[in-house]
Amino acid sequence: MNTTRKLPIGVQDFKKLREGNNVYVDKTMHIYRLLRNDAPYFLGRPRRFGKSLFLSTLRYYFEGEKQLFEGLKISELEKEWIKYPVLFIDFNRESYIDLDSFNAVLDTNLRHLEKVWGKDEADKTPASRLIGLIHTAYEKTGQRVVVLIDEYDKPLISTMDKPDLNKDIRTILKGFYGVLKAEDVNLKFVFLTGVTKFSQVSVFSDLNHLTDISLNKKFAEVCGISETELLQNFQPEIQALAEENNLTYDEAFAKLKKFYDGYHFAKDSADIYNPFSLLKTFENLDFAYYWFETGTPTFLVKHLANTGFEIPILENNVTIDANSLMDYRAENEDYIPLLYQSGYLTIKEYDLELDEYTLGFPNEEVKYGFLNQLLQQFTPSFGTSSSKFSATGFIKLLRVGDIESTMKMLKAYFATIEYDAIPKKLQIEKFYQFVFWQLFTLMDQYIRTEVKNNKGRTDAVVKTADYIFVFEFKMDDKATAEDALKQINSNDYAIPYTADHRKLVKIGVEFSKKEKGLKRWVIE
Repeated sequence: MNTTRKLPIGVQDFKKLREGNNVYVDKTMHIYRLLRNDAPYFLGRPRRFGKSLFLSTLRYYFEGEKQLFEGLKISELEKEWIKYPVLFIDFNRESYIDLDSFNAVLDTNLRHLEKVWGKDEADKTPASRLIGLIHTAYEKTGQRVVVLIDEYDKPLISTMDKPDLNKDIRTILKGFYGVLKAEDVNLKFVFLTGVTKFSQVSVFSDLNHLTDISLNKKFAEVCGISETELLQNFQPEIQALAEENNLTYDEAFAKLKKFYDGYHFAKDSADIYNPFSLLKTFENLDFAYYWFETGTPTFLVKHLANTGFEIPILENNVTIDANSLMDYRAENEDYIPLLYQSGYLTIKEYDLELDEYTLGFPNEEVKYGFLNQLLQQFTPSFGTSSSKFSATGFIKLLRVGDIESTMKMLKAYFATIEYDAIPKKLQIEKFYQFVFWQLFTLMDQYIRTEVKNNKGRTDAVVKTADYIFVFEFKMDDKATAEDALKQINSNDYAIPYTADHRKLVKIGVEFSKKEKGLKRWVIE
């Protein structure tokens, strides 16, 4: 089965989407809900989740382009269709390599609006120019002004690894966004999108009447695609995907869910699919990790790779209080909120008594894409044609229980990590345990770390169809591979698996602090 329907991949303009007869998942009922009060709104969502398209939809609604909404939910609800002046500011499309590039983006946005509404030459600063625009638009139309700002925080997120530049941009934005509170009497509607709430920016410290709908269950589906929307809108595409991949319809749907579903944007919300990845899958008729082509700032991955953060706990074991989930404070260097807001983690559970969220990877696309990015921080060739590490060969050896050859391959892999790639503070057992876990996980092999029993904790347990491997790690400046194996036996780390039908193998592993790699191992 072939489908020729137009899919709006990369289309962020609502008018272009509608006039181009693209498939559209109707989100316009959310506009009606937003208009029930005049409060300014903020919506935080990961990149590529449809924020820009929703903001564009708001723009054409307020500009009174009724014909674009024919057949949509809002056309049944809206009766007046009043035309308002709209100031649309977009920070999404440019890079921010220095202060000049930031000022250029801000100036371009303001000049475009000033061509429409006019400019008082006395207005020189970005803040005064925005005030002037609000006043002139109000005076010319007699209607209060709508302000829509897309990706308000991109200049800040893009420069987080450049503290001085980030501080300069933050100072300018404080004054610029502060206008939105000072001019409230002249504003009909304000809506900002972004990834995170920066506490230091006055839009959140001064705009205390801002309504943050990021965790509001009523708006959990405002961006992204719910399972109901997927089945209602994309049945032809799912069927075509199934046929191309020799799957049944149900199997194709299950694989879509496994790869791209699992986001939650409220305490008890429907599962949300990544819309960009879904559309790319339907276009290419192939499952892949599309979101990471356009992912989140690389500084975040680099930071985690270089700080010793225990990545394995990200599998449904990270807890965070409700107040911190949407509020990022750079001075604390706590990147968990940003991992959630960026889409690397999502809500898995909520504890009402503690007012605390448990976070984890939403799906396979995010989990494996994230781990692959982390691994490439230490071995850039991993996963490329130039890599000497064979994933297929590794898995084959593991499956047949050839642990000696598997360990030789692991030793060769660790030898590819460049000598200066591991910060001195990470030249410890934990680091090697993390890379070990990461590598097995990327090979889609069962592995658990820090497995507890009544006498202690096993460093790692790996399971295949026919084998269970129990690992203990040591650094050579403190102990040997023999010491590691002795610890497995003396602490009965393997006892919980003796009743299993699979063959049990115990491995003591010794890493070298001097050589920065896998040194020796003993097998029992």
